[in-house]
Amino acid sequence: MSIIYRRIIQVADKFVPQKLQPFWNHEAGPKTVFFWAPAVKWGLVIAGIGDLARPAEKLSMAQSGALSATGVIWSRYSLVIIPKNWGLFGVNVFVALTSIYQFSRAANYQMQKKKEIEK
Repeated sequence: MSIIYRRIIQVADKFVPQKLQPFWNHEAGPKTVFFWAPAVKWGLVIAGIGDLARPAEKLSMAQSGALSATGVIWSRYSLVIIPKNWGLFGVNVFVALTSIYQFSRAANYQMQKKKEIEK
């Protein structure tokens, strides 16, 4: 697999404009997992935003809690690794924020439901 990847990069190197070369060759640029992992992780943020329209009773507190923890942990990690990965930091902050909000919606729904049962 790495042979195929290296060949693709060799071909792509020829088409990258001179102005974008610093970004292209950066140690956290598109040639590395440091770029692609955060880029793909934006899908979680988009899914979280899409879930804003979902009724609170259909939200999973376990899933939202796990995503919240993941977002917070990886946000911290992205600032202590070398090179600092600001793209990873940014996406994980948004993962944490969207999932914390979803968790709070689900928890609020559960508490309201519990109060109604106690009445």
